[in-house]
Amino acid sequence: MLFSSVPFLYYFLPSVLLLYLIAPRCLKNTVLLLASLVFYAWGEPRYVAVMLVSVALGYLFGLLIERFRGKTAAKFFLVLSVISSLSFLIYFKYADFFISNFNAATGLSVPLLEIALPVGISFYTFQILSYTVDVYRGEVNAQKNPINLAAYITLFPQLIAGPIVRYSDVAKQLESRTHSFEKTAQGIRRFIIGLGKKILIADALAVFCSAFTESDDKSVLFFWLYAVAFSLQIYFDFSGYSDMAIGLGKIFGFDFLENFNYPFISGSITEFWRRWHMSLGTWFRDYVYIPLGGNRVSRWRGLFNIFVVWMLTGFWHGAAWNFIFWGLFFAVCLLVEKLWLLPYLKKAKVWNHAYVLILILLSFTLFASEDMKMLAFQLKGMFGLSGAPLISAQTVYYLRSYAVIFIIAILGSTPLIKNTFLSLQKRAVGEKILGAAEPIALVALLAVMTGYLVDGSFSPFLYFRF
Repeated sequence: MLFSSVPFLYYFLPSVLLLYLIAPRCLKNTVLLLASLVFYAWGEPRYVAVMLVSVALGYLFGLLIERFRGKTAAKFFLVLSVISSLSFLIYFKYADFFISNFNAATGLSVPLLEIALPVGISFYTFQILSYTVDVYRGEVNAQKNPINLAAYITLFPQLIAGPIVRYSDVAKQLESRTHSFEKTAQGIRRFIIGLGKKILIADALAVFCSAFTESDDKSVLFFWLYAVAFSLQIYFDFSGYSDMAIGLGKIFGFDFLENFNYPFISGSITEFWRRWHMSLGTWFRDYVYIPLGGNRVSRWRGLFNIFVVWMLTGFWHGAAWNFIFWGLFFAVCLLVEKLWLLPYLKKAKVWNHAYVLILILLSFTLFASEDMKMLAFQLKGMFGLSGAPLISAQTVYYLRSYAVIFIIAILGSTPLIKNTFLSLQKRAVGEKILGAAEPIALVALLAVMTGYLVDGSFSPFLYFRF
């Protein structure tokens, strides 16, 4: 089930909210758990069993690790927890990748398993792993109530595409959380804004990207416009989902951490990854990079650690070589900055942003390329090596048609609109006007988006693939 769908907005969510509202405090997590299972089963009921087995194993290993904390048995159960969680992920997400590469290397024809990827498995697997690791480290206590742990892992607002919520961040909220009109209003506002990012911006940019793919009249400018459009589409698609997840969390009394912080205004690739998909970046830092030794080791081992982390970061996004190369591309960028470039970037006030934007456009060109042949085609087109003209009539047509969307998307990817809104709020007159206009604007925005959903076509979130 999609957040950006009529069944979710007007049937599922109101029903869950009603049940949650009338349920006594002791049953609210139970309501969320049952609602989350229905939400997950809506699209692929056969994989509910996989998720429930993963939850049960996480619960069991958490108890065993705490029971034997400080002893060798605790490490043994932690290893079993990691193996069991990663086994599901590897089987469903990576088995065919390994088989196809084995066939290519050996010339054999081992049949592919052709297994559908359970939606959200990358996210809930990482949440289970962070829980058991934190229990082992003594940073949290094992959750004794299986309903509470299952509600945390399956929580439908962030189940499908994050952000990756750590147990340590919501442990207290699972036991007791506050509900207020103000917090609910903040959640509704955040949800509608995220929905607008998805439907009005990301989906419009997706149409532009499809037009580019299907066009036989490509130009150099068209290649670059496609790179810009795809990069912005990914940003608004994923940050929109994160906004909706954070908003829904507030409605149900949870405070999820932010996942995006205007990454396109970064002055370095290092800063970009502090602002983009922050929950994934901090997860790999705390559960892979630091355990490998982080930067407390020799220079060469430190370089090795960075390459391992970023190869895994790329591989996490998908079972294909382009994702691995995408991760390694960032590893090289980060190493160059760490060893040499970063001090110069801090002094540059304009060129550093241009440098980041160019590298990001190139990186998402790699991200979107299904194979090296497609990547070569895109790069040749962008740098005028494919024989395509600098500009064409069709490029001008699409640029005119989507100019408003591009302007809105570019402005929306910066803090300009938010800062303007906050600046007006600080003024007495502005606060009154915005206070009265905001609810009307949000209702109108929701009505417009409902019209799009009724008349539009199915458009899943990009990150459902990962």
